[in-house]
Amino acid sequence: MEKKYKVKVNDSYEFEFTKDQITSLDTQEIADKHYHLLKENRSFKAEVFTENFLQRQYDIKINSNTYKVAISNELDLLIEEMGLSIGSAQMINDIKAPMPGLILEVNVEEGAEVQEGDYLLVLEAMKMENTLTAPRDGVVKSVSIKKGETVEKNQLLIEME
Repeated sequence: MEKKYKVKVNDSYEFEFTKDQITSLDTQEIADKHYHLLKENRSFKAEVFTENFLQRQYDIKINSNTYKVAISNELDLLIEEMGLSIGSAQMINDIKAPMPGLILEVNVEEGAEVQEGDYLLVLEAMKMENTLTAPRDGVVKSVSIKKGETVEKNQLLIEME
């Protein structure tokens, strides 16, 4: 399987490149952060004038045009596809059943204020009790389950505001 990269330019245009396509570019570094590119017999001057290596975001000037470029690798794309994020907090509003099971306890009700880590409910699955906790501070918007109810995997249990 070939490595792929997704490149977003100016938050508007998206491109996908393989590692082979990137390494086959005809580029020459002419000075620190200054490059000369040849593409389809056309010559381009490029300058990287700001870079955020950890977030893979760059401001690049090509000829006289400036572009904001964000690069995502395979891991970034997989994490995005899974609905997760790296290095930034994600607002979680829905608490869903991680597996099928039986609700043994419901410790919150609609309108309750909860803190991150507070016990919300106990789910019995495969002869084990699993305590689900609040992923963040917030207010319980709705409770979709009751004690003694059986639930399916990914079923909505609690919704937060």
